Amino acid sequence: MLLKLAVLLAVAAVGVFGDTCLHCICLHESGCKPIGCHMDVGSLSCGYYQIKWPYYEDCGQPGGQGQAAWQKCADDYNCATGCVNAYVNRYKGNCAGVGACQQMSRLHNGGPNGCHVSGTLGYWSVIQKCCGCS
Repeated sequence: MLLKLAVLLAVAAVGVFGDTCLHCICLHESGCKPIGCHMDVGSLSCGYYQIKWPYYEDCGQPGGQGQAAWQKCADDYNCATGCVNAYVNRYKGNCAGVGACQQMSRLHNGGPNGCHVSGTLGYWSVIQKCCGCS
C-alpha cells in the first residue's frame, strides 16, 4: 500500500514540475489570462500564450481551421496549451542538447529554430527565473 502511494506521489510530482515551465510561459505572455489578440512585431498574437497564426498552423490547428478558430483556441486555456505542446513536440528535435524547459521556451519564443537563435536567450532567462527549470 505504501509503495503504491509513493508511486502515485512521484507521478504527481513529475506532472506538476513538468507543467511549471509551461505555466511560467503562460504567466509571462499574458498573466495566464485570455487576453484576446494584440499586434506584436507586425502581426497578431493571441490568447494565453500569445500564439500567432503560423504557430497555430504548425501546432495542427487543434481548435479547427481558420482564423476565427485560431483566435478562439488561443483564448481557451486547454486548447492553447495543447497547441503549445504539439508545437514543441513537432520541433524539439531541433533543440538537441538543452533541457526540456529551455527547448519549450526558446521554440515558443523563436520558432522552429529558436534554440539556435541568440535572441531567444533573454526570453529563456525570464522563464528560467520563474520556474528554476533547466
